[in-house]
Amino acid sequence: MRWDFWIALGLVAQSLFFSRFLIQWMVSERRGMSVVPPAFWYLSLGGSFLLLAYAVHIKDPIFILGQATGSVVYIRNLVLIARSNAAG
Repeated sequence: MRWDFWIALGLVAQSLFFSRFLIQWMVSERRGMSVVPPAFWYLSLGGSFLLLAYAVHIKDPIFILGQATGSVVYIRNLVLIARSNAAG
């Protein structure tokens, strides 16, 4: 395997995407209940955008579709969190 910018980007993206589960697990353990903190959605969005860039580079339509549609969910959750914080 040849190591280049795109491989490094893909690895960073996948690491961001994976780290969201670690954050969610740590916060949930600390609170003693299942919690999805805002950091989960920010890491999801960042990882998704970087994975989308990688998917476009490797021209994988299935991967592109999955990452592009997932981003909509992550953005929507961040909007809902922002509205909730502004209201109360």
